[in-house]
Amino acid sequence: MIRLKLRLLVAIGLVAALSVVANVRSASAEDWPTRPVRLILTLGPGSGADIGARLLADKLSQRWGQPVIVDNRPGGDGIVAINAFVSAHDDHILLFSPTSSFTAHPYLHDHLPYKLSELVPIARVSNTFVAVSVPTALNVDSLVKLVAMARQKPGQLNWAGLTGALDFLLAGWLQEQNLNIAKIAYKNPVDAANDLAENRVQLYESAFAIVRPQLQTGKIKVLAVTNTVRAPNLPDLPTVAEAGFPGLTVDGLVGFFGPTNISKATRDKIAADVKAVADDTIRDRLMTTGQLLNVGGADEFAKSLEEQRKQVADFAKKLGVEEMPQN
Repeated sequence: MIRLKLRLLVAIGLVAALSVVANVRSASAEDWPTRPVRLILTLGPGSGADIGARLLADKLSQRWGQPVIVDNRPGGDGIVAINAFVSAHDDHILLFSPTSSFTAHPYLHDHLPYKLSELVPIARVSNTFVAVSVPTALNVDSLVKLVAMARQKPGQLNWAGLTGALDFLLAGWLQEQNLNIAKIAYKNPVDAANDLAENRVQLYESAFAIVRPQLQTGKIKVLAVTNTVRAPNLPDLPTVAEAGFPGLTVDGLVGFFGPTNISKATRDKIAADVKAVADDTIRDRLMTTGQLLNVGGADEFAKSLEEQRKQVADFAKKLGVEEMPQN
């Protein structure tokens, strides 16, 4: 009888302890954030992701009662920012990034300093419209004419792109078309846009937001967008598929990632808060910069990310590019 009572007391104590732990975890998620939040970006100021991050940071700061700091870490093909995020192991440091910044990394770099599994999807935010642009001085008004010129002038044209998948897909497309165009690498994508306007670069694939100022001055021309659909605010711009080159198709995808030690409850809270602050003001502002607000939770974001990874893998297979060995 005594042993039975002792076992019962132990069981009751265990249940109570588990209940306390559960309540602490729940309270922790509900109270998050308890200090300033930092958003690390793979791209520099002026990029589409940067514009979206700053709009959301202002709204989220008001909602959370804590500063939300945007930390641009461009360079290193996105690895600089991702490595800083992963190394922090801090649930108040989040990665805000286009998925194209890293989905091609396994095919471009061996022995990456991080694992893709360390980027935990939290919330999908937007689809970025990716522009294929040329200098106005180049005097071409279509992708077909650009390809023809590149074939007539092998080795005389330069191209620039963004990190990860966009670079990978564009380089692969140039190879498919048997075009000899040299790549110029840039740490800051805005610098590439400025060189495009001055005809030092003749082909640039980037978020529309990056080249928008140069387009407004008339110094560049956007030939097409790589997305599966036309941009609602740029209805006259064809998609690359409509322009005759479906192999260049890729949808920009931007969202929040957390570290592996972030709880599901906190992830759900962040996703819900992002959805709550993503109002018409943000929608309209993003639209003017060539971005489509498309908020989704962790599961939706993970599914979209997996689709892009498969697209990159299929393209790599077509080109005969094997996945690099990783640690």
